[in-house]
Amino acid sequence: MDRMESLAGRPIPRAVTDAALALLLTAGCLALPVAMPPGGPELRSPDAYFAVLVLLTTLPVALHRLFPLPALLVAAVSAGVLQSLHYVPELSGPQGTSIGPTYVAVATAVFLTAMRCTPRVATLVGAVLIPAAAVNEAVLARAGHRITALFTETVLLVAAWALGRLTRARAAIRDQALERAAALEREQAANARAAVMEERARIARELHDIVAHNVSLMVVQTIAADRVQERDAGKAHELHGTIEETGRATVTELRRLLDVLRTEEDPAGDPSKEPPQPTIEALPALVESVRAAGLEVDHRTTGTPAELPAGSHLTVYRVVQEALTNTLKHAGRTRTALQIAWEPERLSVRLCDDGPRPDGEPVRTPVAAHGAGHGLVGMRERVGAVGGSLHTGTRPGGGYCVHAVIPLPPSTSVPASVTASAPRHEGHSAYAGHPRPAGR
Repeated sequence: MDRMESLAGRPIPRAVTDAALALLLTAGCLALPVAMPPGGPELRSPDAYFAVLVLLTTLPVALHRLFPLPALLVAAVSAGVLQSLHYVPELSGPQGTSIGPTYVAVATAVFLTAMRCTPRVATLVGAVLIPAAAVNEAVLARAGHRITALFTETVLLVAAWALGRLTRARAAIRDQALERAAALEREQAANARAAVMEERARIARELHDIVAHNVSLMVVQTIAADRVQERDAGKAHELHGTIEETGRATVTELRRLLDVLRTEEDPAGDPSKEPPQPTIEALPALVESVRAAGLEVDHRTTGTPAELPAGSHLTVYRVVQEALTNTLKHAGRTRTALQIAWEPERLSVRLCDDGPRPDGEPVRTPVAAHGAGHGLVGMRERVGAVGGSLHTGTRPGGGYCVHAVIPLPPSTSVPASVTASAPRHEGHSAYAGHPRPAGR
């Protein structure tokens, strides 16, 4: 409402549009006596009064943004005086109908008032000012042309008024649409934040279980070492080393727990009664379960497995589980390649599918396939909690890829013979090992 749109789509300030309209109308009114054709109606010669009345008719348009109704009244009265003093042609006379610049100026002021003012003011203009202007035009017209003048003035001003109200209604609809879009965007952002918080709380509860298990194990090992210390010093020393390793792993998991912990919500139920968390060794069973559901999975593991913290084991399992579930849900019974690559300093997990089959059952396009679902949010949170990275994207030839990189502990080492055969990703795309690389 306050600005108009230029051809380039940029908003133009209301003051600029009003000033431009006022200048155009002023130039047209001042040039009217010169532009009149020979043999036209007899008009009074332009003088100082003519210039003042023209300015009073057109310049109020430039101030319309500040004083809408007074500007309209001044313009309408000045235009009526110009006609009554025969400075401008009659609206309807022996030479026919002539809508000059002064009438256009009044119609412009009516249009701007109807577009910018409240419904009450717009109704007042339509019910009082327009009929008054039409009656005044009929009174000033010559005998035999009054009905035509009345009708022409009414049609001109009513059309300008209706166009102004229509413009205001369309602007209101546009503003409502923008407001709804902004509200929807805020709601989606709030839902995404809620999903992140929920996933962080879930990860924190799982890491809590791991830390609690490690601490309990340390207590049991400490008691055992104390009991065998006098009988078998070597065995006690071995137990102390195990306790040290378990303590270091516990500290690492505890730091990750503090990183992801964002809520005070307590886990439901007794953690000690929960089943043990799955590890990478449970992936074959997971693959078999989705194969039973109809998904074709080609599962390969390369490299030499290394020791991983319990949190990393759980992260890999959950990422693969979520990726397979999304594939089965959104792509149907398609072909999927799952590759677990043990590398010198990291574990690479890549799952790529071929997308819905052309001859398969129709699958609706999910939001998650485009990176906006809560499943991808959860995977990113899990991988980030263990210091890894996650890349997802569609493939140029169809399908979708999920690639997670989990760092290995610094003490983990892989033989050189294995590293030579293990796939490396440095220097090229993370999906180069797949027949059709995934898009980023």
